[in-house]
Amino acid sequence: MKTNRIFTFSLIFLLILAAFLISMPVQAKTISLNYSIFFPPSHDQCKAGVAWAEEINKRTDGQIKITVFPGGTLTKANQCYDGVVNGISDLGMSCFAYTRGKFPVMEAIDLPLGYPSGIAATRVANKFFKAIQPAELSDVKVLYLHAHGPGLLHTKKPVHNLADLKDMKIRSTGLSAKVVKSLGGVPVAMPQGSTYESLQKGVVEGTFGPIEVLKGWHQGEVIKSSTDCFSVGYTTAMYVVMNLKKWNDLPENLQKIFTDVSNEWIDVHGKAWDNGDRDGRQFTLGLGNEIIPLADSESKKWASAVRPVIDEYIKAATDKGLAGEKYVNLLSELIDKNK
Repeated sequence: MKTNRIFTFSLIFLLILAAFLISMPVQAKTISLNYSIFFPPSHDQCKAGVAWAEEINKRTDGQIKITVFPGGTLTKANQCYDGVVNGISDLGMSCFAYTRGKFPVMEAIDLPLGYPSGIAATRVANKFFKAIQPAELSDVKVLYLHAHGPGLLHTKKPVHNLADLKDMKIRSTGLSAKVVKSLGGVPVAMPQGSTYESLQKGVVEGTFGPIEVLKGWHQGEVIKSSTDCFSVGYTTAMYVVMNLKKWNDLPENLQKIFTDVSNEWIDVHGKAWDNGDRDGRQFTLGLGNEIIPLADSESKKWASAVRPVIDEYIKAATDKGLAGEKYVNLLSELIDKNK
């Protein structure tokens, strides 16, 4: 009798313990990811990337922990994409233009099509990608893209017209190098991180880029003049991508959080680019540098001078079996809709 009582009590205790254990919340496993960003930590675009990572962590209740490596400390700007593909980094942010020829479809975004602002360029880049879905990006998960405001000319001596620009050595990357050449300058390829010192030492006489670089990369300290050449305003498209295996290993609920936050961060980056352009103008003027508007007649000359760059892209893309003219027409339509 006593034995049965002990057995009964033991069974009840085990059942209560089992019920308690079942009712306890299961601790989800933390997934740690690393994120390579080529921007320095002080740059607004790096800060936007860090804020994105923090938002992912918040919305996943700490299930996703992302460690950011800014300034190219994990992978250099031109190695960032392959670093994600090969698993050196789980996530990466850099420019398509830093690996010319690797992304022939996405290169169309960078053409001098007259982008009016950073938020317009960023929205256009994402809409273009979603419409085309280029195979060249199939080895990663594209989370979102962003793109800077109109690329303008910043020089150590004033440039009022094409004659002033002739034979000047200008830092440029990707298709902007062709823009420089078509305008009569001498393109010199280098990433943004090397531009300040090159301007300072006279390796180059100017740089093409959004006016935000004058503050964001402190280049206003080593130039004297900017030319508002909006008629040839190009952009540089940038990617935020994830290693495909790491993406596929995520459960659907976490994938949805990544997608939702990424969609929201398109405008976060676009607005940051425009804020950076505003700050860049104020910064360079505060240093006593000048900003030169092009006369209408001169502006048309610049636009005419760069048209062969667009036509050359269409032909080269067509020769590769790509729909170059379709891409350019789509981008032009999207720019008009996002002005």
